[in-house]
Amino acid sequence: MFQGFSQQSNDFLWGVRFNNERPWFEAHKQEYIDHVQTPMRELAQEVYQRFSAAHEELPLMVRVSRIYRDARRLYGRGPYKSHLWFSLRMSGENWAERPVFWFEIYPAGYAYGLGIYDARPATMARFRKAVDEDPEEMRKLARAFEKQDRFQLGAEEYKRPKGQAQPPLDQWYNRKSLDITCARQIDALLYSRELVDELLDAFESLMPYYRYFSSLCDRAE
Repeated sequence: MFQGFSQQSNDFLWGVRFNNERPWFEAHKQEYIDHVQTPMRELAQEVYQRFSAAHEELPLMVRVSRIYRDARRLYGRGPYKSHLWFSLRMSGENWAERPVFWFEIYPAGYAYGLGIYDARPATMARFRKAVDEDPEEMRKLARAFEKQDRFQLGAEEYKRPKGQAQPPLDQWYNRKSLDITCARQIDALLYSRELVDELLDAFESLMPYYRYFSSLCDRAE
């Protein structure tokens, strides 16, 4: 059962960021297992089990990231990641093109939210088309988003706008992807069991956005 991360979790992540080499990692591997890997897996499994039980209609699966970078994509950054995450996502080869719930911990804090890791231009084009032709559903979601203060929109916008939309849809219209994020500095919540309930509540609040953007992806299948 997840009982919270700890200061040692963040200390390890700072350490691997500044000592990203095999000898340092091997000397501190047990710290990684005890303070990062184990609580991350416990958190992921508990959130997944409770969230999927509440949404049996969604064939979700849980994935926890590995600390080892892909050797083909090191680009001089060292063999280890200094940020770890888990995701609740659909199965299949094209999962990165669909909405994903996620949580991430890094040296200075943590974040969670909903996003599409690799949104296809065609998906976002369908989004703009849907807004143009029948904007009311997304307008309701955009208005609700404006009234909350937990999440921020983080997806990059096109340098050359694809079109225009009236407020509050204008904040969404020219995004290259979907990225709804709550980023937090290190706090007591990270180090407590209450993080489970926070993530469940946050993911539940994002379900209308998950369903809306999933429907856009379904139109291509």
